[in-house]
Amino acid sequence: MTLANKITIIRVLLIPAFLIAFAFSWFSVCLAIIVLAFVTDALDGHIARTYNQITTFGKFMDPLADKLFVLTAFICFASVGKISAWAVAIVLFRELLVDGIRTLAASEGKIVPANWWGKWKLFSQILTLISLSIDGIWQLYGGMVSLSLIYIMLILTVISGWTYLHQNWKLLSFKEK
Repeated sequence: MTLANKITIIRVLLIPAFLIAFAFSWFSVCLAIIVLAFVTDALDGHIARTYNQITTFGKFMDPLADKLFVLTAFICFASVGKISAWAVAIVLFRELLVDGIRTLAASEGKIVPANWWGKWKLFSQILTLISLSIDGIWQLYGGMVSLSLIYIMLILTVISGWTYLHQNWKLLSFKEK
């Protein structure tokens, strides 16, 4: 197993750690885990590209680890009213839509790579989760920073999902084969 893949697995293992910290309202620990999770995301990608450690496992598991972590954290924050459930539903819908497109493409031997909208979407999710954690600690500006970041993240989420759908519309031929 490559170093990049081991780092990806660490990110998956951070999910139960986040859940435990969240359950005890240890928002400082949640913040540290969120930062660590996304440092590992950047690190495993850098290592995989730099040292030619790109694997089928990594291509599958890296984006899945991101989705699992982000959705778990957003669901936790929704459970305490820090983010609306409808906002989390939009994120979930986009993730399932893109995964569906990627699965359909893979069934036809095609690859749907990440695009810049998806990268900006993930970055906005990271910032939003960091802000929600900080609000859990200090309640900065009455949550207005987090609320602003939530809306920016949602805009990028919708644009990213639409871009994937638009760029891959021909995969959805709606014709029987």
